[in-house]
Amino acid sequence: MTTQTTAATPADAPTENASTGLIGIPPHIGRALATGGSVLAVVSTFLAWTWTDEFPGDLTFYGYPGGLQVLVLVGGALATLFALASYGVKGLGRLTPAGADAALKYAVLGTFVTAWYTILAISFKLGGLVNLEPGGYVVAAATLIALLGALALPFERPEPDPIDPDDTGWELFRHQAGHRWAIVRAAFASGSPRPVRALPSYAEILIIVAVLALALVVFTYGIGTEYDELFIGFLITAGFAFAALNRAGLVAHASQITARHTNITVCGAFIAAACFPFTQTDDQYATLGVYILIFATVALGLNIVVGLAGLLDLGYVAFLGVGAYAAALVSGSPSSPFGVHFPFWAAVIVGAVASLVFGVLIGAPTLRLRGDYLAIVTLGFGEIFRIAANNTDGTSGPDLTNGSNGIASIPDLNILGFDLGVQHDIAGFTIGRFANYFFLMLLITAVVVLVFRRSGDSRIGRAWVAIREDETAAEAMGIHGFRVKLIAFAVGATLAGLAGTVQAHVTYTVTPEQYLFAGTTPPNSAFLLAAVVLGGMGTIAGPLIGAALLFLIPNKLQFLGDYQLLAFGLALVLLMRFRPEGLIPNRRRQLEFHEEAEAPTVLSKTGA
Repeated sequence: MTTQTTAATPADAPTENASTGLIGIPPHIGRALATGGSVLAVVSTFLAWTWTDEFPGDLTFYGYPGGLQVLVLVGGALATLFALASYGVKGLGRLTPAGADAALKYAVLGTFVTAWYTILAISFKLGGLVNLEPGGYVVAAATLIALLGALALPFERPEPDPIDPDDTGWELFRHQAGHRWAIVRAAFASGSPRPVRALPSYAEILIIVAVLALALVVFTYGIGTEYDELFIGFLITAGFAFAALNRAGLVAHASQITARHTNITVCGAFIAAACFPFTQTDDQYATLGVYILIFATVALGLNIVVGLAGLLDLGYVAFLGVGAYAAALVSGSPSSPFGVHFPFWAAVIVGAVASLVFGVLIGAPTLRLRGDYLAIVTLGFGEIFRIAANNTDGTSGPDLTNGSNGIASIPDLNILGFDLGVQHDIAGFTIGRFANYFFLMLLITAVVVLVFRRSGDSRIGRAWVAIREDETAAEAMGIHGFRVKLIAFAVGATLAGLAGTVQAHVTYTVTPEQYLFAGTTPPNSAFLLAAVVLGGMGTIAGPLIGAALLFLIPNKLQFLGDYQLLAFGLALVLLMRFRPEGLIPNRRRQLEFHEEAEAPTVLSKTGA
């Protein structure tokens, strides 16, 4: 038994948990530096940062921000608003229902990282700091000053844990490092946002419209970035801006308002998505849009299996392939041995039913397994499908899929006389081929979302959640575990097959190599599972956002070459370390990982 003694603390000495900043600058001076530095960063975007237009974005103009300057302008403006709100400026208090200091720190840090990334990129690309114009030096100094000032803002320091006198040097180091990390986390933490007061319905609907419009603008800007440096800067700015808005409490308020008008929010989100092709001048980015929707729809189907029922499926992409092959074989392709051309509605039924049948056939003998054993079996099914599609070429097996050459020259869809393969002029806008398929895929995504919502809130949905949480306890309460899991497997497979029918026509060709377990290009089983985990299991918006990010980021970071998967893996490791519940978590799952979080007053039937 050991006895610890503590020296007396003088009355005028600061206590360990005093409200001080990370940097020893008086708080009032730090707040002034953060405010002034943010304003100066905004002003610097109207100056030239380099003398030559060889750097992408042409940062040589005065009075007209371009390229990465626009991102610094956005970050600086956001930081300035939060800085003024921290002074209690009238009318700005509504921007920070959870407090302004943490939001200001994130906004300033994001502006600093974007600005210094730009300065370093200019120096490396053009050959040194000598290529900077005065605006470049001004923004570097301004953002650094703002960051130092923000880090001086006061916060409540956590109490250190008691030290055991018998600790070794390594244990003492771990204790001190853990306490320092706890201090850093406390410096960027914010309080609980005050509840949003009820507003008139029209006002809340206008807020929802504004949020959706902002999301459309951000997505359109991100997908339209023309060079690598700009996209990396966009990721930095968007990430820190979202963190700042979250710490300010605005995300929580927006969530509360959208929860009161769920149907309006869902309909508005699809309307905003439908506006995307009209924001483009050509069909280039509509191509990315339709592939993102295909990927997101399949991920949402997997979310039923993994997120609601808790079944780890590592071969889910095979169901997408079954639907694509089934539709391709009956859609008039010259490579098809059947020589038939079904209308679209019949091809959709064939693809969905084929995936449903395969889901039942695979699930019936395997769903009595649990955990890792089920994952191994589903992984084997995915590989068996790909190998079987390779071998059914008329040589190694029956002539069905044309082997590694696949089903080629799949004709474009023609729905009620509307040819999706040609351009159409609508209200003065030219809608190209991929935009046509974008609208079709948007309708299918809406169907999948409807199925997910209705099934998740139904009796079978509650049974899925019960099986996910504790299968033994659920069966003891009268739930037929095998039947419930088989239904989840069949529904998920059907939704994947539904998306596969459209994918076959979009890509013109269906080959076995499109349906791998892992690869650098989605969709594949690993990316699908990552999209569900990244976005948030058991939610609707989570897999949709996760799929969009996982498709868009590899497409924009092709310059990394062989290091794409390395960067992707590091990003997932960091996400699982700091936000294991996903970007848009299920509320119950969020409480599992953050026990100190405040419990929600109301949980939906599936815990969202």
